[in-house]
Amino acid sequence: MNITLQYFDGCPNWQVADRRLLEALELAGRGATAVDRRLVSTPEEAEAVGFRGSPTMLINGVDPFADPEAPVGLSCRVYRTDAGLAGSPTVEQLLAVLR
Repeated sequence: MNITLQYFDGCPNWQVADRRLLEALELAGRGATAVDRRLVSTPEEAEAVGFRGSPTMLINGVDPFADPEAPVGLSCRVYRTDAGLAGSPTVEQLLAVLR
């Protein structure tokens, strides 16, 4: 399993997502899985990789939380959770896409 966490420094939510992702990997029995953290730092780079906001998680190259209507660019991303909108998926949501 290949996991990439794309982020930009202007959004602190990627750090929450990183912690939740590591927790979900442990709970899924995949604690040894490496996470490739990739800084997206320019609008041109965001456009080139289709970056729809920070944090973006790619599982085997696919964004399981993709919103095709979301704009590409350097912005904080919002996720729908049972508790409302949040800056990161919950551990439960991450577990669902890791299994």
